[in-house]
Amino acid sequence: MDRPRVLVADDKENMLRLLERVLGETCDVSVAADGDRALALLAAQSFDVVLTDIRMPGADGMEVLRRVRHESPSTEVVLMTAHGTVQSAVEAMKQGAYDYLEKPFDPEAAALAVSRAAERKALREQAERLRRELQDVYGFHSLVGRSPAMRQVYALLERASTMDITVLLSGESGTGKELAAKAIHYRGARRDGPFVAVNAGALPAELVESELFGHARGAFTGAAGARRGLFEEASGGTLMLDEIGELPLAVQVKLNRALQEREIRRVGENVPVRVDVRIVAATHRDLKAEVAAGRFREDLYYRLNVFPVRMPALRERREDVPLLAVHFLARHAKAHGRAVEGFDPEALRVLVSHDWPGNVRELENAVERAVAVADGELVRPADLPEELRSPPRRLVPTEMLVKLPYREAVDMARDTVSREYLAVLMREFGGNVTRAAERAGVERESLHRLLKRYGLRSDDFKAPGGEPQM
Repeated sequence: MDRPRVLVADDKENMLRLLERVLGETCDVSVAADGDRALALLAAQSFDVVLTDIRMPGADGMEVLRRVRHESPSTEVVLMTAHGTVQSAVEAMKQGAYDYLEKPFDPEAAALAVSRAAERKALREQAERLRRELQDVYGFHSLVGRSPAMRQVYALLERASTMDITVLLSGESGTGKELAAKAIHYRGARRDGPFVAVNAGALPAELVESELFGHARGAFTGAAGARRGLFEEASGGTLMLDEIGELPLAVQVKLNRALQEREIRRVGENVPVRVDVRIVAATHRDLKAEVAAGRFREDLYYRLNVFPVRMPALRERREDVPLLAVHFLARHAKAHGRAVEGFDPEALRVLVSHDWPGNVRELENAVERAVAVADGELVRPADLPEELRSPPRRLVPTEMLVKLPYREAVDMARDTVSREYLAVLMREFGGNVTRAAERAGVERESLHRLLKRYGLRSDDFKAPGGEPQM
């Protein structure tokens, strides 16, 4: 992202120069020697973060905060305070200041506070853009699908969004658990608060506690300054704990206590900090089995499993595949400037027949690739990844077929069997169309037409260094 624009206001010349030098390494810095000059700069320019002393000639830091909150509410404010004005700084936090620094402070602590404030502003702006962009065109919030399975999910998510309740999202990877968490947040009463997501499985074990709860300065090697954790970052909003089943047992104990008491303790501190945050946890694991195996605490499981929602795998809602495919095609055709407008029927049949072990994420990747390689206005089977065009490992399940009209079900089953037969036939004869046609009892031209119809190419079955194909 662009360098954050920071305004520093302080009536001490040496402090201004110090902060200008330290912050200038990563930020574009403007300085003001008193509150009135700071207000003049704020009226003329936009800033991401304002770092201001509380006591200054003219307008003081509290007045600067009030003006920022009124005229530029997305700008974050960090206050600098002497010991005698700490109470004022605490009051300023209640009025919307992001943080405060008590003098004397390490300049690196100021740089860290400003950096995190700028990150918070960027995340809020990103969330606002997402709110504007995500429309309920095909389903619920940004989720796409009209299948009965997804309609049940929408009903649960809608109900969860109306209650300030802990939600546990389960389902395979790629089924849209983070989108579901965002839907709950942005349709609920906390929509104006932050949405913070963290993948617990991606955090180093030794840093999980610090990331979640924060730490005091000097709490461990490398802790050069105090840091607020994700619980505090999400205060007033929603904290999504993705892959919750990956948390170390020691951290599970502290997380359970935090959820129970609604307070956390930063690493290296004994003073509890109250937090107001809704938890949405997510996992691809069977947490009941993890509890039985001793890898997940039973008390934490029951504290999280207040409102469970299972996200269905894509193979369980195959009727949504064409809708999702068209949705992703429109998105990526626009993003890549490609004049691709749709799918030919056989390409859609290939997509519906695939099992999608990677779920919606895998489907989107396949569609983006097809958009990139398609020559005309339509995506054809040959434009899809080879693994989709290989013969399916099993027929279309009957539970899928019974959701279709009789004629469509028969056509889909016939096409699936026909494609599998042709693929096995061509593999047996190494892609030799003439010999395969003799075995099948059809003319060579007829076999060519069938192969083209089902998106199969004889060259795909030719062994390296094999004979030329006809």
